[in-house]
Amino acid sequence: MLSPEQLNHYQEHGYVQVSGLIPPERLTAYEQRFVALAEQRVATPEDMNVMRDIMVVKGAVEPASTMHGINKVSHFEADPELYNYVLEPALLSAIRTIVGNDVFSISTNVFNKPPGVDGRHPMHQDLRYFRIRPADSIVAAWTALNPATRDNGCLAVLPGSHRDRLHEHGDPEWDYVNAGFFAIEDIDLEKRVHVELKRGDTILFHPLLIHGSGKNRSAQFRRAISTHFAAASCTSEQRDWHVGKQARRIPYPST
Repeated sequence: MLSPEQLNHYQEHGYVQVSGLIPPERLTAYEQRFVALAEQRVATPEDMNVMRDIMVVKGAVEPASTMHGINKVSHFEADPELYNYVLEPALLSAIRTIVGNDVFSISTNVFNKPPGVDGRHPMHQDLRYFRIRPADSIVAAWTALNPATRDNGCLAVLPGSHRDRLHEHGDPEWDYVNAGFFAIEDIDLEKRVHVELKRGDTILFHPLLIHGSGKNRSAQFRRAISTHFAAASCTSEQRDWHVGKQARRIPYPST
């Protein structure tokens, strides 16, 4: 479970960085499975989305390999190997410290930031993508599968922005923006904090926390696996928000 100091940091700043939640061999397994899916060496489960990078789709760059053309894999709930990330015991313990024991996974992604493409993710709030509320009962987990640095486009956050409202989002005025990437334009970028992570480090963050990521200026891939969790007590305009294809209730205690 999170320590009182870690929980306090999360509540005050909207995020907390935690080490050691995922065993190294599991990190390797998740990355290898992602590569196999992206390269189509294994069958893609129904409802999983393998998203190509917009610069490759539009022919702005010629990818050096299949992996250079992939931006992310989303909706991996139907893939047991990747979904094991959601069920990692130490990760779940940390999540339950924040939102309680009865939780659902509601959004899953493996992010791939290749060298040689723009790949930026504009500053945004994840609550923009969710109908359920309250925001305090939702939390994201983002684990670095390899080191995330300023050079390769680590996450940047605006500490304390989770205490503000859900901002208006629009399309950034960039030449290349991947599908579904929206931006908050009127913010003070000088207040950004770049969260560099070692392999296996996890950042847990609030859905109202303003965050994004920069270009990959290195020669290596920057990869991360991520899940959003929500308390079962959340409500929505939809009567049964959790009866979707992606949302899954996680047994407690986990096995």
